Amino acid sequence: MNARSAWLSPDGQTRQDTRVTQVGAVTPVTDIKGRSGVLPGSEGGQYRVTGLWLAGTAGTMSATVGVGRAVIQSTVARGAYPVAVTEPVPLTFADGDPQYGRIDLVVLRIHDHDHDGSGRYEAAVEIVRGQAAAQPVAPTAPDTSLALFTVAVPAGRSAGNGGIDWDSARVDLRPTTVAVGGILPTRSDDTAPGGYPGQYRDVNDTLQRWNGTAWVPYPKGVGGIAPAGAVTTGSYTGQYRESSTGVLQRWNGSVWVPAVVTPLYTGSLDAGYTTSTTYTAALSDTAVTALSLNFTAPGTGAVLLHFGARMTTKDSSTATAYMAPQISQGGTVTFAPNDEYAAVYGGAVGASVATMWRLYNLTPGTVYTMTAMHRSSDAAVACWFDSIFLRVDPIN
Repeated sequence: MNARSAWLSPDGQTRQDTRVTQVGAVTPVTDIKGRSGVLPGSEGGQYRVTGLWLAGTAGTMSATVGVGRAVIQSTVARGAYPVAVTEPVPLTFADGDPQYGRIDLVVLRIHDHDHDGSGRYEAAVEIVRGQAAAQPVAPTAPDTSLALFTVAVPAGRSAGNGGIDWDSARVDLRPTTVAVGGILPTRSDDTAPGGYPGQYRDVNDTLQRWNGTAWVPYPKGVGGIAPAGAVTTGSYTGQYRESSTGVLQRWNGSVWVPAVVTPLYTGSLDAGYTTSTTYTAALSDTAVTALSLNFTAPGTGAVLLHFGARMTTKDSSTATAYMAPQISQGGTVTFAPNDEYAAVYGGAVGASVATMWRLYNLTPGTVYTMTAMHRSSDAAVACWFDSIFLRVDPIN
């Protein structure tokens, strides 16, 4: 017999039956039921699971289910059936319907007369034939069976007419199961919930943990940095992740923000002038009438303001050019320009000057606007400003 099941035969259980089917307690689903599935593993450890693979023969309606081990969970009263397929099982699919295609289901099935009245005590690999239809669907798996593959059988196909295109017709449905407490290797389309908080599974090279309601990436649960694409919404303030662009981000409780805040900068190389003796953002003879920069106040509420320009007092060695920042929030000026901390220069020959000022008591998370403001000490002297720049460094 190719398929063996322990604790099934009424004639006694051989020692070989016991050896090949000894799989131990498996991934729990409830406090008394386990997860049905194929035991993972492959020769050399290269693949997730190779047991009970369906290999079709090109140009034919024939295929073979390979060796492997599995556990099929039934009702609480019946318990779980460990199964081992120790030799390949040949299968032959019926010819296609003349008009419509159909979908067949390959299953590993338990026949137990004590419960199903089948007159059989055995495990078997079987084909459950689907119904031909314009839009065929796979049949339902029989009771106490494990769905392994679906196979699409096109209309009119037979061994003498092209056979089955196995690469496109075969869909792998094999679930996996492991010993209780083990990490379950599975597919991304596996929607089965976990059996207990703290259970782990591996999906597409991502380790996940069941938290009682959902599968979450493992770094999310232990405070590590979640890899790109693994986490959409943070689960706690202070969680870190790598963004899709490779930027380290921190969850602030509502949105992802850069973990390492970089300076913000803007500038203009289009020179302009003013004769106003009060601070003004507008300059004449330039396309940049007002240079400004938006920034978000960090958690500390403190930033460093950098600003400067190449200044000239046209045809005057006594007048003074002033440049200072103005900070506003929502149209309200919260920090007005002042000569005390302005960048200052006087001279008919231009010179580049810059300075820095620490600003604090900002509201964390609020967007502010820094605007370059200019003035002349003499209304009769045009003060020119070129290579103007603004820069904000958040202080964390």
